[in-house]
Amino acid sequence: MVEASGSHLGTSSASQGGQEKRRRPSTSTASKRNSYYDQQRVGEKSRPVSWSSQATSKSKGKRASYQTPPDVANLDEVAVPYPVGPSRTDSLERRRAIEQGQKSTRQHQSFSRPTSNRRPPQDKPENYDLTEVDAPPPFPGWSPNYEDDDADTESSGAQPPWVQRHPEEYLPKERPPPTVPLALTELYIISYLIFFSIFGTLARLGIQWLTFYPGAPVVTPVIWANFAGSLFMGFLAEDQGLFRDAWTTSDQEKQAGGQSHPSDLERLSKAERAKVKKTIPLYIGLATGFCGSLTSFSSFARDFFLALSNDLPTPIDHPSTLAAGAPPSTTSTVTRNGGYSFESWMAVVITTLALSLGGLIVGAHLALFTEPLTPRIPKKLTRVFLDPFMVFLAAGCWLGAVFMAIWPPDRPGGPASNGPASNDTWRGQAIFAIVFAPVGCLLRYYASLKLNGLVAAFPLGTFAVNMLGTAVEGMCYDIQHVGIGIMGRIGGGRVGCQVLQGIMDGFCGCLTTVSTWVAEINGLQRKHGWAYAFASVVGALCLMVVIMGSVRWSVGWSDTVCNTGYTSKIHG
Repeated sequence: MVEASGSHLGTSSASQGGQEKRRRPSTSTASKRNSYYDQQRVGEKSRPVSWSSQATSKSKGKRASYQTPPDVANLDEVAVPYPVGPSRTDSLERRRAIEQGQKSTRQHQSFSRPTSNRRPPQDKPENYDLTEVDAPPPFPGWSPNYEDDDADTESSGAQPPWVQRHPEEYLPKERPPPTVPLALTELYIISYLIFFSIFGTLARLGIQWLTFYPGAPVVTPVIWANFAGSLFMGFLAEDQGLFRDAWTTSDQEKQAGGQSHPSDLERLSKAERAKVKKTIPLYIGLATGFCGSLTSFSSFARDFFLALSNDLPTPIDHPSTLAAGAPPSTTSTVTRNGGYSFESWMAVVITTLALSLGGLIVGAHLALFTEPLTPRIPKKLTRVFLDPFMVFLAAGCWLGAVFMAIWPPDRPGGPASNGPASNDTWRGQAIFAIVFAPVGCLLRYYASLKLNGLVAAFPLGTFAVNMLGTAVEGMCYDIQHVGIGIMGRIGGGRVGCQVLQGIMDGFCGCLTTVSTWVAEINGLQRKHGWAYAFASVVGALCLMVVIMGSVRWSVGWSDTVCNTGYTSKIHG
């Protein structure tokens, strides 16, 4: 009897020794994990609930999750890469290659697996694990200081003893929380894009107006809008506080479910949180809608060509210019050597790229610095109130902009009338721009969905919309500065000039983006990032030389007949 028990104990100790070898943690956390197991054995507590049981347990709650469109992961704004760190191994190419391998594996299994053994379809979209959202976030090695994972996650995957499991794991699995229908989720995303594209455009126009003044050290004011948009993009990419409710369980739900240990969702890695964030319509609206509309690649391309051709608008700095007999103009320049023109072009390109990339990194640092102070946006607020309300708010804002374009407030007899119709300036300065802004933003969004995932090392969607917007910007600028029609009126007259300005500031400004562009440059591997940046700048330069240069160096440009915003400022 004693020998049998001794042999039994020897076998048990041998098996336990084998399990300990399989579960042996790293030496740096051995003491923590041993005490963790001792506490579990004394209190007969179990290991944290697994991901599958966590997703269906009562502590998870009944809050619905979004069913995102299939290609939303191709947006490179939703998981912006970590801009800092020479040892960063994550990149756009790596993520997309992994996802394409997973997709091909799933497709192979779906064809080879018998019908009776196939798993039921998942609620996640096909491209859920991709990223405007696919570039890795700005700091690869940092994450909130949550508790260390338990050693069970490092084991061989064997089923734990029944004494170490929660009672709810033996209960029948509940149905997962309902998902927001795909059509409704896409409607929310479109509404957020419309709303934030309007306000991003207004913010860009306001920044340009404020930063164009006498004595300004930088005379391309769109550079500050590009910096601000890139900074906000870096903040959103690195932030772990605003949308933390999307991957954490509230204290009330923990108490209702009888759980006190951290959930698996609370210990998600930053990459997993990025996957969760990119499914939130509000986040897509802020990253793709606001940041993409606040920045403008087409305005950047227009400015570096005007610098090359010695036509860049500059503020009037000297009193002698105002005292001269000829009317002052912000576009009048003196002749200069061609070498200075090349220097001017390089200055615009280098300062824009440096400030935008720097803004991306500063935004990420700002998110880390303010992480303890960043408020949390409740999930219930967004899904119950904000999402449905945004559908009506976005439609109302866009419709109101159309009505203001038809009946501008500064028209003769209007509430802000300036006298005759020739004095109305609102439509050229802002109203037409916010009418065309949502069209450009939505086109950029869907182009990124369809094209960004085609080539892993080259974001084709962002490149295509930047080149298209640059070409349209150049054509509108030419038409606005030459006589057209039978009467030969410059820009087709005052209203035609205002419409063209609205297309340039609104449609082209929101169709093109710098914030996503620099995020992709930072997220790609170094050689691919350099190639992508070089192709974008040189491609835009070639388009501008062909479109704007052919008119500038043949027919010539004339002054516009309407107020075009900051370039019409004379006295600052």
